Amino acid sequence: MAFYELCGQAYARLCGSCRRAPAWGRPLDDACGHVGCRVHRRELACRDLKNGLGYWQFSISIVSSKATLILVYAFRSSLSPKIIQALIYTQNWPWKDFKSISIEDDLSELEVVEKGAPAVSLAFLVPISLKHYCREPLRLGKNGSQSSNGKKLKKKKVAEKPSIALAIASALSGGRMSTRRGSTEVHEFDGMFLGFPVHYKVTSVIGHVFSVDFPARFQDWNSTNPLDLFDAPIVKSESTPKAHICRHLSQEARGCGHLVLWLDCDREGENICFEVIECTGFQSTAGKKVHRARFSSVTEKDILKAMNSLVEPNKNEAQAVDARQEIDLKVGVAFTRFQTSYFNGKYGNLDSRVISYGPCQTPTLGFCVRRHLQINTFKPEKFWTLHPYIMYKGYELKLDWQRHRLFDSDVTQMFRNFVKEDGFLKVIGISEKQVSKGRPAGLNTVNLLKVASSALGFGPQLAMQLAERLYTQGFISYPRTESTAYPASFDYKGTLGALARNPVWGDYVQQLLSDGYHKPRSGTDAGDHPPITPMSSASENILGHDAWKLYQYICQHFLGTLSPDCKYTRIKIEFESGGESFCCVGQHVLVKGFTSIMPWLAVTEINIPQFAEGQKIDISRIEADEGSTQPPDYLSESELISLMEENGIGTDASIPVHINNICERNYVQVQAGRRLVPTALGISLIRGYQLIDPDLCLPDIRSFIEQQISLVAKGQADHSLVVEHVIEQFKRKFIYFVKQIENMDALFEAEFSPLSDSGRVLSKCGKCLRYMKHIPTQPSRLYCGTCEEIYYTPPKGTIKLYKELTCPLDNFELLIFSMPGPEGKSFPFCPYCYNNPPFEGIDNLFGASKSSGSVKLGKGAGMPCFLCPHPTCQHSMISQGVCACPECDGTLVLDPVSAPRWRLYCNMCNCLVSLPEGAHRISTTRDHCPECDSTIIEVDFNKKTTPLKDGATLHIGCILCDELLYSLVEMKHGKSFSRNARHRGRGRGRGRRVIISFQHAMTMNMARSAGPNHGGLDTQDSSDCSEDESLPPVADTRVNTFAGNPQNLFEAYWTGL
Repeated sequence: MAFYELCGQAYARLCGSCRRAPAWGRPLDDACGHVGCRVHRRELACRDLKNGLGYWQFSISIVSSKATLILVYAFRSSLSPKIIQALIYTQNWPWKDFKSISIEDDLSELEVVEKGAPAVSLAFLVPISLKHYCREPLRLGKNGSQSSNGKKLKKKKVAEKPSIALAIASALSGGRMSTRRGSTEVHEFDGMFLGFPVHYKVTSVIGHVFSVDFPARFQDWNSTNPLDLFDAPIVKSESTPKAHICRHLSQEARGCGHLVLWLDCDREGENICFEVIECTGFQSTAGKKVHRARFSSVTEKDILKAMNSLVEPNKNEAQAVDARQEIDLKVGVAFTRFQTSYFNGKYGNLDSRVISYGPCQTPTLGFCVRRHLQINTFKPEKFWTLHPYIMYKGYELKLDWQRHRLFDSDVTQMFRNFVKEDGFLKVIGISEKQVSKGRPAGLNTVNLLKVASSALGFGPQLAMQLAERLYTQGFISYPRTESTAYPASFDYKGTLGALARNPVWGDYVQQLLSDGYHKPRSGTDAGDHPPITPMSSASENILGHDAWKLYQYICQHFLGTLSPDCKYTRIKIEFESGGESFCCVGQHVLVKGFTSIMPWLAVTEINIPQFAEGQKIDISRIEADEGSTQPPDYLSESELISLMEENGIGTDASIPVHINNICERNYVQVQAGRRLVPTALGISLIRGYQLIDPDLCLPDIRSFIEQQISLVAKGQADHSLVVEHVIEQFKRKFIYFVKQIENMDALFEAEFSPLSDSGRVLSKCGKCLRYMKHIPTQPSRLYCGTCEEIYYTPPKGTIKLYKELTCPLDNFELLIFSMPGPEGKSFPFCPYCYNNPPFEGIDNLFGASKSSGSVKLGKGAGMPCFLCPHPTCQHSMISQGVCACPECDGTLVLDPVSAPRWRLYCNMCNCLVSLPEGAHRISTTRDHCPECDSTIIEVDFNKKTTPLKDGATLHIGCILCDELLYSLVEMKHGKSFSRNARHRGRGRGRGRRVIISFQHAMTMNMARSAGPNHGGLDTQDSSDCSEDESLPPVADTRVNTFAGNPQNLFEAYWTGL
């Protein structure tokens, strides 16, 4: 236990001078939160005595007419009475005025009697600050536990993942814990904390609690100038709002006195620490109550070690992440929005949903394109080389020419003739030396990713996912590290012992333990985490094939670091003939060493016969081989990772993300051997950046940003100043880029087809009544050449014309979208409504953006017909909705094109309900069930399979209340289809009264609308307007045609759901 030195500054829970609470956990010179406060000591002491806030271990009772106030803070087990007495005498207090100081052996009382004064029974208790760190005063409860209310103090622990929370709770509780459900599981048990009995609560988050984004007013791509984003504020919102992690943390933190943070020990984890602190409310008393656990694995040993060495969270590293997030958000979104809007609006075969830019992503792509340009501009050259052959003692040896190769055929032939004329080779030198091939250093993240790509066939993204899973399961240490050097205190023997019973390499481990292992060679200590190390034994049956391959390599690498070096003998024989020198080399392995467990690094055995110096051997033949120089191959993922590391692009955690991004954006394609071949789009982008501003795609600028962010992490730079400086630089570059965009456009024009020449004719435009073309490449969209308008369509499915039906709101022809697979949904949609929802707030209702699969390129969330509340359209949710979804707050809607396998699907989740199969027709009616308010459906059965009596085929009823129909429906996804949905109407408990009133109001208002289009706007009004002077979006006019306040009407309708 640490030895705490005393000083003379008194403080209490609330300072009598400035009325501020002391910040527990501060150093001693600032224990009360404000240095120099000496006011109202006596009042504070009296209040503390009354409130019982003194420490309970023992007290000092001072008998004095002056009522001097002191309390010694010490540990019963570590400080003896003599030590306490010595401490008292060493302080700068006027002990000379006291006659005697006595301490009871049980530390229950210390008595001080003032010289020349009668004893008085005044005893006040007040904490005095400690030179190290002090703990919050606790009161002794009736049962001997410590708290301010007589109960055990509660301690909350937060991990980054549920699996890690479980491992921590299991290690600290010894498996004796109770678990209850919440947003994430909560494990509870009793234990000790800093010498006190406490009640633990261990829970977790699921990654970052918050994500950064722009406020709502900057979200619309059409109304926001990308340049404004550089000066726009940013807001933090919950990353996964449906998980309610913030509320969960706040609730679980109530009544807890301490917070212990078990997040991943990297910058991202440090940032999540402060997100958790914000959610729990501990920031108001940050310091003594907030603790940070530093750990590299989730084994019981490491967890207990981390628990005994808690530190404070690092604010600087958290701010470094904040800085990076803000820079990447503003720079990336501004360039991405401008590029996407500009190029997707002009070309039809780009085959990319967004034309993105990223300060790390784009230089990464630049490496791939640079190699592609080197390959295309490479000019091969012919060369020749000489290879004499000899037959000696049963060996045919091919000798290597010391000149290696020549680029002149005539000169090569001349040398060949010289050798041929001699006809023999003379041995002129024999050298033999022992060579040592060093064992590997520890394994860091970058080297793991390289091996995973080049040898195991895993992309960086998959490799990191597998490594993280192995880590959370407790099989390996933390997989994100830059270090290759093990700490001096690393327990090699214990780690080897954990692997000794593995059936694959257990015998090798036993041999290492018996013969003695070698300490790993020195590597790089980055000060973050030890190298990636196996922590427990596993098998392929436990892990699965892919995870096992990665785990196997990690184990083999670790065992290789503890093995002896590989030693072999290298023999070189030198020959001379016709004035030219040749040689051959032999190798003989003496000690396999680490290559026994890492055979792919083994030295090849090369046997050659013995020669004697001066010996002459006849040449059997001599060949002048012709060859040509070869261009470099396309970059492999392993090579790209090396380039990114060398140039400071990304971190060990973000490198896989950047490589994955350029693949998903269709900038590169991964081909055989995991080679990255850039596409025409990727090449055009990089060449365009090089024409306009090469800095945008060079690694130097990102490397500089990473250096600045590292200074923030070390506390050597202010994060706000770094962000301000970087954003200002990119803002200037963006302005110049926009002015010079024609240079890049010229490259795109030579490579891609205009929208007018792309796609196939599909449906009519509701404005000009001319046919629009469907462009299926990403992003899937419709293009009207007459209006020069683009309408995005749902991605990843097929689009067809739907019976030439039109939308009653805007006269656009309806389309049907079908998802792939036998269970894929199909739904109709209007292209205009999908891009410009006619009702405000539709993108926030029912999770419309997720259920419809919208591209959401600033074109609204997307409103398919299954979300439309229009009362007269036969395809809207009002007409086709049947009943409430049994799994969520959505509505089960009839799939209009699912015959003969009729079904209902939820407009929010993946719930799918099959209806009587083989029916000729199933349709909804205008009637509603009097019991549950679900829509009555009409089923026309097949005559051969009808379940009705006497061969009847027509049946009308409610699928929830009608016994026949209920017996014929079946849930395909999710929970079983039950009658729990009864009495909920067709979604969120809506009732007929609200529906009817809405239908009536909407019908009345639609009758007042003028003209064939939205709100009477004819086709000529929009086409005659220039881009800068165009009228407001048609959707706004359409909404404004309703009498009264349409938003209030719409909200009133949805309130009844």
